[in-house]
Amino acid sequence: MITRLAFFVVLLVSPFAATAQQENGRTTALLESLSSREDLKPLKTVIVARDGRTVAEQGYRGHTATESVNIKSASKSIISSLVGIAIERKLLEGPEQKIAPILRFDLPANPDPRLNEVTIGDLLSMQAGLGRLSGPNYGRWISSRNWVRFALAQPFADEPGGQMLYSTASTHLLSAILTKVGGKSTLALAREWLGPVDGFRIGAWERDPQGIYLGGNQMAMTARSLLAFGELYRNGGRTADGTQVVPADWIAKSWQHRTNSRFSGDDYGYGWFSRQIGGEEVHFAWGYGGQMLYIVPSFGMTVVMTSDESGPSARTGYRDALHGLLADIIAASRPTR
Repeated sequence: MITRLAFFVVLLVSPFAATAQQENGRTTALLESLSSREDLKPLKTVIVARDGRTVAEQGYRGHTATESVNIKSASKSIISSLVGIAIERKLLEGPEQKIAPILRFDLPANPDPRLNEVTIGDLLSMQAGLGRLSGPNYGRWISSRNWVRFALAQPFADEPGGQMLYSTASTHLLSAILTKVGGKSTLALAREWLGPVDGFRIGAWERDPQGIYLGGNQMAMTARSLLAFGELYRNGGRTADGTQVVPADWIAKSWQHRTNSRFSGDDYGYGWFSRQIGGEEVHFAWGYGGQMLYIVPSFGMTVVMTSDESGPSARTGYRDALHGLLADIIAASRPTR
C-alpha cells in the first residue's frame, strides 16, 4: 500500500519537477549566453534565486559571486532596513520623527527653520529638501571636515516632503542618527541586527572623518551576501529558519510609493526603487555602475547583478540593459505551454 501511494506521489510531483528543471535550464542557458553581449560588457556576476533556492549563478571575465564588490548606492536599502529595526526596537519613534533634536549638536549656528521639519521618513525617501550632495556635488561634500555638519548646512532646494532630491548625504545622516541612538557604529549594529541572516556579511566600509560609516555608499559585499539580504526582504523579513529580522510592515512601507525619480520616473519608497519589468512589479536597489538587487514577489524571485563600478550606468543605457536582462530572466522562468 505504501509503495503504491509513493508511486502515485511520484507521478503527481514529477511533472512539476520536470517543469522546474526546464525553467532552471533555460535560465542557466540564458546566463551562459551573455558573455558575447557588448551591451553587457561591464557585467561581473548574476545570481538568480527562486523560492529561496539558487537556480543559476554565473560569473563573467574571471569574476565570481564570492568576490567582494563595492555595492555603491545599493547599500541605501541596507541602511533603510536598519532604520526599520531601530524603530521596532524603540530606538527611534518612527518615520515622522524629526531629526533636528537627534542631530542638534551638528546643526549650523543659524539653522534654516525648515531643518526643524525634516523627518526620518524624509531622509529615507530623499525628500528632505536639502541641496543634493550626490553627482557633481559629491566630491566637495566628502572633502569637507565634517560630513554631517556640511550636509545639514546645505541651502534648501525644496520644502521638506517635496520633490525627490537624490542625495547620499540623506542616508549618511541616517547612519549618524543610527550611531547616536544605537550607541554603536552602524557597522556594529548591522552585524548584530542582521547577524541571523545566513550568508550576509559586510566587508570593508568607508567612514567619515568623525568615524561614522558612510550611509549609502562605499560598502563592500559579495554578490551572494547581497542575495542573502534580498532573500530576507523577499521572505517578509524572515530568515530561512523563521527568525523575524526586519519587521514585515517595514518592508511594506519601504516598497510603498512615496515619490518618483526625476531622472528615471521610477517609484521610490524608503531606500527602494520600484517599476514594472517583464510584466511584473519589481522592487530594486540600485548602485552606481550597475550594482543591482531585484526582488520579484510574484515569482518568488531574487536576482543580483554586479558590475564594474568605475563608470555610470544610467546615462550610458547600461542600467536599462540590466532591466532588460531581468525581463529575459523572468520570461525564461515562465512555464511553457
